[in-house]
Amino acid sequence: MAEIFVVDDDVVLQEMLVSQLQRSGHQASCASTLTEGVKQVTAGKYDVVFLDVQLPDGNGLEYLAEFKAASSSPEVIIITGKGDEAGAEKAILSGAWAYIEKPNVIRELLLHLTRALQYREEKTRGDKVPLVLKRDNIIGNSQLLTKCLDQVAQAAFSDASVLITGETGTGKELLARAIHENSKRAGKNFITVDCAALPENLIESTLFGHVKGAFTGADSDREGLIRLADGGTLFLDEVGELPLSIQKNFLRVLQEYSYRPVGSTREENSDFRIVSATNSNVAHCIERGTFRSDLLYRLNAFFFTPPPLRKRKEDIKLLTRYFLARICDRSNLEYKGIAPDFIEHLVAYDWPGNVRELQQTLEQVVASTVQTPTLFAYHLPEHFRIRLAQAAIQSRPSAADSPASAGESSAPPPWQDYKSSYEQKYIHDLMRYAKGNITIACQVSQLSRTRLYQLREKYELNSSS
Repeated sequence: MAEIFVVDDDVVLQEMLVSQLQRSGHQASCASTLTEGVKQVTAGKYDVVFLDVQLPDGNGLEYLAEFKAASSSPEVIIITGKGDEAGAEKAILSGAWAYIEKPNVIRELLLHLTRALQYREEKTRGDKVPLVLKRDNIIGNSQLLTKCLDQVAQAAFSDASVLITGETGTGKELLARAIHENSKRAGKNFITVDCAALPENLIESTLFGHVKGAFTGADSDREGLIRLADGGTLFLDEVGELPLSIQKNFLRVLQEYSYRPVGSTREENSDFRIVSATNSNVAHCIERGTFRSDLLYRLNAFFFTPPPLRKRKEDIKLLTRYFLARICDRSNLEYKGIAPDFIEHLVAYDWPGNVRELQQTLEQVVASTVQTPTLFAYHLPEHFRIRLAQAAIQSRPSAADSPASAGESSAPPPWQDYKSSYEQKYIHDLMRYAKGNITIACQVSQLSRTRLYQLREKYELNSSS
């Protein structure tokens, strides 16, 4: 028996779901609003939540994370009157178990519920992902970074291949190292291959090694990086730059975990775990014919993207203190004070180069303020301050933007007044068109019966209006 909660403002559907769940031997409760739903789920111990999208007090998708954050961490199944691709994508990315359209919900209810409960039971019974994660040099506590580190922990607990994508400077190699350091392979080598830096004529020899005399200059046998990664992790940095001529050979290595050094007739084996990273859009590379789709399938059993710094600005203060302490230690300098306007300017910047750009900026600041005990915004590089000053000017409304200069005689009404007036007219016209028939009105407007009744009562409109 499981504890199920239904959040839906359609009373008829709500009663049908609860009745079917109870007949199946489960405990079921319900609410008609997001506010009440979040309150009850947070206070209770629920296994699964069925969550509507369009509710009187908001969009269910916007509250999905709040339901999943409840102490019982329930699985959430989205039910919607009219599905759309964007909504389905948002639901799945937000952690929903499934996304079901309401015409199918009664038929598919028990199937999705059974699978979700089985997954939940196995997740509870099975081995746990380590709660303490070694995260050397990964600084920050923002929600996006925490979610990313949860993915790192899951990847470390497995031995499957990992593909990390994202912008330059977001810390892809740090995450790859964290996966290795938290895995069962932590005692072995972490071998990095910079695919963008190796000359094409040396990549095969570098990866697979060679035997003496294999080519001009091969004066002795040499082990390749794949051999050095035996028992450990092979990290392919900028894997999108791996030449097509090597991709086919490397695909075979991933399939067989055996390879042949250049010039050799003997197969050798290596037991390594592959982690890759790229700032390229691999899907576009496949479309252009510069990357093999079958290789991509082998590389991305786990796939995640570290957030850019502009989306986790709450971590900037921690990062700044961390980098300044490291720089001062390395240079044998006294730790520097940080004025509030210094942090304010850092937070206001968008950091196209991400964490790497922040670190380099702080290196430059410290180098130019060796004798300065406190850092102010004035100490930031001039080009940095110029861009922020220009952005501030551009964001201010000009005289040309004022209502008077636009020739407007009066200001528009407040939004709530306008919305109410428009909403009342819409319901009035809708009911006239439907000739008072609630079923037709719901079909035309795509409003639930409950919501339509609420709006009619709100504007004191009877069924014949």
